[in-house]
Amino acid sequence: MKFRCDGLELSDAISTVSKAISGKTTSQILEGIKLVCADDKLILSATDLEMSIEKTIRAEVETTGETVVPGRLFGEYIKKLTNQQIECELNEKNQLRIAYTDSEGVLQCMEISEFPQIKELEKESYFEISKENFKSLINNVFYAVAQDDSRPILKGVLIETTGNSIRAVAVDGCRLSIANKELVVSTADFKIIVPGKNIYEIVKMMDNEGFIKVYIHSNNIMVDLGDTIVINRLIDGQFINYRQILPKDYSTVVTVNKEQLEDAIDRASVLSRIDKNNLVKFDIKEKNLMLTSNSEIGNTKENITVGVKGNDLNISFNSKYFSDCLRVIDNPYVKINFNSQIQPCVITPCEGEDFTFLILPVKSR
Repeated sequence: MKFRCDGLELSDAISTVSKAISGKTTSQILEGIKLVCADDKLILSATDLEMSIEKTIRAEVETTGETVVPGRLFGEYIKKLTNQQIECELNEKNQLRIAYTDSEGVLQCMEISEFPQIKELEKESYFEISKENFKSLINNVFYAVAQDDSRPILKGVLIETTGNSIRAVAVDGCRLSIANKELVVSTADFKIIVPGKNIYEIVKMMDNEGFIKVYIHSNNIMVDLGDTIVINRLIDGQFINYRQILPKDYSTVVTVNKEQLEDAIDRASVLSRIDKNNLVKFDIKEKNLMLTSNSEIGNTKENITVGVKGNDLNISFNSKYFSDCLRVIDNPYVKINFNSQIQPCVITPCEGEDFTFLILPVKSR
């Protein structure tokens, strides 16, 4: 095997596939990146058996072949050569010679036969969506994915398609996020649970131009990004019945300027973060919303003029949850819907985006 390629392109490709290298494994081969060169292209691939990434770049191939290199070491080495043209050649000792300008390095490769086979999925069942809509869909719910291992199903994002509509749902036990977008086409109605951290990595690989197809087969999905293909194992299990959580009626509805609320919460939470509780109290009365936070070294009061329909209310929340939600809403005004001090509130944009966010209150001291 012998090929030449641009150092920057190779480094970027290594960075992409490295997202699938296992950080916690007893199998050394899963720390490797497979290199295959043929037909004036170099294909790099990595897998942790849950997620597999394949990236194709241009290369001048003199001799076809394949090998597996130690992923992180190879990546660190090539990162120092991004302004170089690189020549790589595999010798009879299964070593990769990396030559550049008048210098070279030699890297011992791994046994190619031990690398797991990555098969592309059948392409019969899929949905197609614009990259912009898919990125927005996932970004609007990702922060509500559970981070602990106590309920593994909640570490995933539920994706449901019905006709030409797609919905993403995430919940961590304290908050629930729902986002809806339009599809270009769908061959069937799907209901799948994708690992949250993996689907977020896929989104980070995308630009905003064009469309993607997401293929579903058995318990896997495959996302085709053109020169990058990502295959991911789905989470098996029953997602919670999130529809039962959403209230049908509200006793207090507040309409507020999103930017004003976001800024007020950010300021009010400065002191609450000192006590590490992030607790901010909401006092809703007539046309005023007062936010207060207290800590051992001081307190903050923020007053905002709002529109209120219904009852006065005192209620407390984790300010971080509110900030996470408001950060992804583009509409200048939001509605916050309440029922009581112990029931969750529901936040929605006043118009435009199809987005719903639910937060459980915190018992104030």
